[in-house]
Amino acid sequence: MAEAAVEPGAKRRVLFLCTHNSARSQMAEALLRRLGGDRFEAFSAGTEATRVRPLAIRAMHELDVDISGQESKTLERYLDQPFDKVITVCDQANEACPVFFGARERLHWSFPDPSRATGTEDEQLAVYRTVRDAIRERIERELLGAAPSQTQA
Repeated sequence: MAEAAVEPGAKRRVLFLCTHNSARSQMAEALLRRLGGDRFEAFSAGTEATRVRPLAIRAMHELDVDISGQESKTLERYLDQPFDKVITVCDQANEACPVFFGARERLHWSFPDPSRATGTEDEQLAVYRTVRDAIRERIERELLGAAPSQTQA
């Protein structure tokens, strides 16, 4: 199915959804902002709001991307807004996600929940890095049309 054309110069609006808007969706929002430059407007939300997880902040800081000022938000604030893509990044949000009538396309990208990682702090951080890198690769491939690691964070 061909995607509807975006007007020249118009930014594509992408909303990433997860259950708590605490790690995966926050990392995806920040990565698309960094990698997509002025071609995208990126947003994230959760079915519930909590807080941005410190290990997600640390994993993103390693790429010189600061998400420490981002806040966890619920999806209700976005229900009446238009989006080119609404992307769920966890299975729970995919099941609970309401229909976004203003979304041109709805996608589901399943990533493991890094907040469930166990072990030492370093072992848990390694899980956040793995999920971060998988999200980055998916953004590069599916949203930016680049081979992984051709773009710079």
